[in-house]
Amino acid sequence: MTSNNPSVFLVMVNGQIESANFPEYDDLYCKYCFVYGHDWAPTSGLEEGISQITSKGRDSSQRLVWNFPLDITFKSTNPFGWPQIVVSVYGPDAFGNDVVRGYGAVHIPLTPGRHTRTIPMFVPESTSRLQKFTSWLMGRRPEYTDPKVVAQGEGREVTRVRSQGFVTLQFNIVTKDMKKLGYDTTSTEQAPATHLAGTEQPYGT
Repeated sequence: MTSNNPSVFLVMVNGQIESANFPEYDDLYCKYCFVYGHDWAPTSGLEEGISQITSKGRDSSQRLVWNFPLDITFKSTNPFGWPQIVVSVYGPDAFGNDVVRGYGAVHIPLTPGRHTRTIPMFVPESTSRLQKFTSWLMGRRPEYTDPKVVAQGEGREVTRVRSQGFVTLQFNIVTKDMKKLGYDTTSTEQAPATHLAGTEQPYGT
């Protein structure tokens, strides 16, 4: 009887942080972590990771290619708090210090299958000219002590930010027992609006 009436559903995520476009910068690496609601728990895979340093290709696209693998499985009883991935990109400044070059976040796709997502990245800005000059002089740039704040709306509106670059991710999503628990994610147009309402909170508004 238990197999016919599952109490949890599974979301299996694999893919990669494929590439980035930062016209002003080179020799960058990235970190990632997942952020999810209270009803969610990872059952296998890695919740966070750090990539190798990559340099721009010789072609005209000037892309930075990581192809850094993602592989994690979540279980949950409730779609609220649907997982997001937070990506942070770092690289050297003129003094050789590692500084943040961009933060971004995106929800894991709701529907099974292969997906590509491009995340617009941003950096926090100093709020005054004196702070900007001091941070330049000291080789320090404003950054978040915990990148997970990027995935949360609270407090973000008081941070001045500047858009900077893009990161492209690829996802392969497999779900198990969602339909048995009453969640239909097969329709790409209807699922987020009708069946999983409340899971797609905007992160950058």
